[in-house]
Amino acid sequence: MTAVEFHVNQPDKLHYVCRLLRKAYRAGANMVVTAEQSLLDALDPLLWQFSATEFVPHCSFQSPALTLAATPIVLTTELDKCGFSQVLINFGQSVASGFERFERVIEVASILDSDLQAARVRWKYYQERGYPLKRHEAVAIDSKAA
Repeated sequence: MTAVEFHVNQPDKLHYVCRLLRKAYRAGANMVVTAEQSLLDALDPLLWQFSATEFVPHCSFQSPALTLAATPIVLTTELDKCGFSQVLINFGQSVASGFERFERVIEVASILDSDLQAARVRWKYYQERGYPLKRHEAVAIDSKAA
């Protein structure tokens, strides 16, 4: 059964997803990332820019088949167009159709009320269907203590 984790209260959801993807790439994982197209369009250039010394290889689900097969991270709005992958990151507003074919789903929500409300709806959806759930809260950093 698919394990579902919620990473909530992220001050900067896009940069958080970049860090997750970098960590997964370093660990050798293949991942699919889904959200609304506008969010994927914002994520794509960040993956090229967020670290000056590292490259996080990724492509769109619209890439040629050879590129898709050779790239560990695929950005898509349509999961049925992607091959098998172990991990799905969803930072969109709704449950991703077809999530159940992944071993693990990571749901990411920002600190915005609208984002947290959408995450609560997704949590309830998974909970009602018996999926194992974990919650990870972002840790606030006290700038005075740093």
